[in-house]
Amino acid sequence: MSVLAYETIRSALAAQPLFEDKTWQLSPTAWPLTPDAVDQLEAIGTACFEFHQALETLYLRSVAGKNLLRNKPLIAPWVADYLDRGKPPELVAHARDARNRGVFPPVLRPDLLVTDEGFILTELDSVPGGIGLTAYLNRLYGDAADPNPEPGPLRAPGIVGAGDAMVRDFHAAIAAVRPGVRNPLIALVVSDEAATYRPEMQWLAHELQLQGKRVFCLRPEDIFPLENELFFDSDGNPEKIDIIYRFFELFDLANIRTQKFIFESWQAGEVAIVPPMRHFQEEKLALSLFHHHLLQDFWGEALSGRSLKLLRALIPPSWIIDPAPLPPGAVLDGPRVGGRSLNDWRDLGGASQKERDLIIKISGFHETAWGARSVVLGSDCSREEWQKAVDRAIALAPTNLHVLQAFKKPRRLEHPLYEPPVTSDGPVAAVPKAGRLRLCPYFFVVDGRVRLSGALATFCPPDKKIIHGMQDAALLPCRVLL
Repeated sequence: MSVLAYETIRSALAAQPLFEDKTWQLSPTAWPLTPDAVDQLEAIGTACFEFHQALETLYLRSVAGKNLLRNKPLIAPWVADYLDRGKPPELVAHARDARNRGVFPPVLRPDLLVTDEGFILTELDSVPGGIGLTAYLNRLYGDAADPNPEPGPLRAPGIVGAGDAMVRDFHAAIAAVRPGVRNPLIALVVSDEAATYRPEMQWLAHELQLQGKRVFCLRPEDIFPLENELFFDSDGNPEKIDIIYRFFELFDLANIRTQKFIFESWQAGEVAIVPPMRHFQEEKLALSLFHHHLLQDFWGEALSGRSLKLLRALIPPSWIIDPAPLPPGAVLDGPRVGGRSLNDWRDLGGASQKERDLIIKISGFHETAWGARSVVLGSDCSREEWQKAVDRAIALAPTNLHVLQAFKKPRRLEHPLYEPPVTSDGPVAAVPKAGRLRLCPYFFVVDGRVRLSGALATFCPPDKKIIHGMQDAALLPCRVLL
């Protein structure tokens, strides 16, 4: 097992900042994964891609009022209503455009908690941060194991994604959307709202340029139109853009001053946009649709048997907080409070602390929909705070739906972390620490095939119930155990 010295890691990260104004805890070793765990991750990647394919079918058939099943009737216009709610009409029209059919995010990153029950999938991100960071950490920790790493099979012991697989597969997945263009010019467009991640995208662009690829990290305002084509200024010369990799959420479109030109160039067929600007692919409520009792036959037909079984085990019970009135005697498909079924979402406010082992979070298309900003864990807050979260979800429902999800507690694990020195020249020791883990595997879709190219482990102190990238967490690449 390779061990990285504290000063080696600290110096490397200081010389190559990857997140703006972000720091985290350091560890001498990558996070260990068994070959069986890697097998599971690969199966999860395939299931996530199948889920996206089925979700597109579900949405478009709902829009068209078509039957969802082969041999019995099931019409569900309410699915499109949920997914379209609060979205600008022009974005909805773009998402439904026939030229977008069969276009899926080239990068998929599920958020997986490691629990006593195994992996639990809490979100499926199609505009994920951490790609450049994970690639850099793969190289940093991989070089400690082998100073001259060669691209090899994932099964080989060592770092998951060693040999710069993340960088290689990131480019391959994006370039694949313009198969007729040799060495396409790719603009990684990072909005100001996502500026924290700009350094890692700049690093990715630079690494690909060293390989002869035409990849540039740009701000939205760097783009300008000539006729129907898009360009940017490269040392005084206009360079035509073939593909835009958008690193911004769709709710941020209103702040993208050049969005009009981007849409017009796409409409003219002069530029490809990935991930596609299809709002229904970025809503957390899609996971709630997977559990919706009226749609079980649809998912059974749309997914392979293996992926269906896996997703049923992975996705915790989830519901959409829709405060539409019910007829007398009807009950909600949701958790129970005081041993009784709900007939109004407001009844959630009366749940006991034990019954509040639930998370409320906004579904998407909102500035609080990323980075755990909207997440409220009922068992970790006061009754008043929980009631406030319930009331907010109900109040915002006409434009922004919220998801209610059963909370699955991550298991307690152990991993060595460096304890920073008390003085600037003091010794640094690696000490076993307890914590809880979120695993984020990165899957790149190339020609319909899903590649596991790396995984980022976020190891948080055990008292943190909601795991995300925070100052007292450690961010680590993953290695395959012998």
